[in-house]
Amino acid sequence: MRVIEITSFGAPDVLQPGTRPDAHPAAGEVLIRVAASGVNRPDVLQRTGNYPVPPGASDIPGLEVSGEIIAGDAQAMEAAGFRIGDRVCALVAGGGYAELCVAPVGQCLPVPEGLSDIEAASLPETFFTVWSNVFERANLQKGETLLIQGGSSGIGVTAIQIAKALGAKVLVTAGTDEKCSACLSLGADHAINYKTGDFVQEVRKLTNGQGVNVILDMVGGSYVAREVECLAEDGRLVIIAVQGGVKAEFNAGMVLRKRLTITGSTLRPRSLEFKSAIAAALKEKVWPLIASGAIKPVIHSTFAAAEASRAHALMESNQHIGKIVLTW
Repeated sequence: MRVIEITSFGAPDVLQPGTRPDAHPAAGEVLIRVAASGVNRPDVLQRTGNYPVPPGASDIPGLEVSGEIIAGDAQAMEAAGFRIGDRVCALVAGGGYAELCVAPVGQCLPVPEGLSDIEAASLPETFFTVWSNVFERANLQKGETLLIQGGSSGIGVTAIQIAKALGAKVLVTAGTDEKCSACLSLGADHAINYKTGDFVQEVRKLTNGQGVNVILDMVGGSYVAREVECLAEDGRLVIIAVQGGVKAEFNAGMVLRKRLTITGSTLRPRSLEFKSAIAAALKEKVWPLIASGAIKPVIHSTFAAAEASRAHALMESNQHIGKIVLTW
């Protein structure tokens, strides 16, 4: 099978086409003929040597795919309601940049009606991440206010749409006026250009000094102290990446006085059971919203798989709005 390999750790051009023995499903797995593969920030971190592959996972990058089931554990497939020939998208721990990819049955979801393979490939990584962190760990409720740092990212455009569809108010930050406009068009109530304004001051103004209930943070570092200032009483800060650094100094007294929760998680090393439970929740609560058109995939660019290095260069430029997808 054709694959895209990381030939050594480094710049995007270390991603090169190669071949590997065909993948084969084990118990509890299906084999997907891949039509499209999503590109995500963890793929970039893996390519640069900053995101080790979990034990037992493929060293081929790629955490989400869409395509057709061509083989698999018949009993597990029947229990999950899948058959050979079904179109699915799947979250995987690795191996997504390949023509054939194995995925646990529990981490597969049917392609929502009306979506293309490219659109379907853009769903799993961000939807699993947002659901797990915003709605399970941070317990965002209808009527509460969510602040998303980096609203135009793949994670951001997903979080905006799910939160709005489920009745929350959404504030976002983004680095250009164009990105702010894109976030507003997706349903965000307010967008703050963090390069021209102080998001702490803006959040205070927009919430009449009360603060927000939940913050989804992909920056970490010095942002944490400022985010603590933005939170309302009983507010929750959930950190899912540390692009701004792993160390933070913040006002712990404010955490005590306002009864704040600071939490975070990474998805890739979590158990099959954990990810399968997220998939089940998404299928019940979010997939109908996609099928109805209330939530739509946001695709910025597609590249032929052999041009994966260009896709990574675009991601690192931070010029994209939404998702980047490879096609086979």
